Amino acid sequence: MATETYAPPELVVRSLASDWDYARWSQLPDDGNRYEVIDGVLYMTTAPSFFHQWIIRKIVFALVEQIDSRNIGITAFAPISLLMPGCDPVQPDIVVVRRADLGIIYDRRINGVPTLIVEVLSPSNAEKDTEIKRAAYARAGLPEYWIVRPVERDVIVYRQPDPTLGLYLQASTIAPTAILHAPTLPFTAAIADFFVGSPDETV
Repeated sequence: MATETYAPPELVVRSLASDWDYARWSQLPDDGNRYEVIDGVLYMTTAPSFFHQWIIRKIVFALVEQIDSRNIGITAFAPISLLMPGCDPVQPDIVVVRRADLGIIYDRRINGVPTLIVEVLSPSNAEKDTEIKRAAYARAGLPEYWIVRPVERDVIVYRQPDPTLGLYLQASTIAPTAILHAPTLPFTAAIADFFVGSPDETV
């Protein structure tokens, strides 16, 4: 007789207190969860789905091929600590730092504003990535932010941050059949390639 198993969905929990900082964060246990501090609030995220990690893998491979292999910059992926204004720290899915800015990488983490951050959405983290993190990244002056949406199979690209307003002045949705161009890196990829090949596409 077959036995049914239950895989709990990814879960995001936020603290009621808003006085969290890097010092307190550094005392948290390494228990396999992802802990981030945004504007003083602690967010805990449990492990994501296989498909979520598959998408990250595909994007990282593409970035490494076009950026790292050409000595343009360095691609890092979670778990990696990133400290920048208002983020003490965050752990983005993917971070790209241009060669000219590699000096911000020291003391085991990234200490400054990178060139690009990529977040892959999960059902539980949609609000955090599309609203809370987007505003925090804009206030920090992050030049480019991608939100990858597995359900829609597309990518939202944010550019031209306004740190004062905490928003991006340019936003565009790259359709599943389109090509993503990031001229500041430079980087080009077919959006569909990010999502193909996974043995399990459960979001």
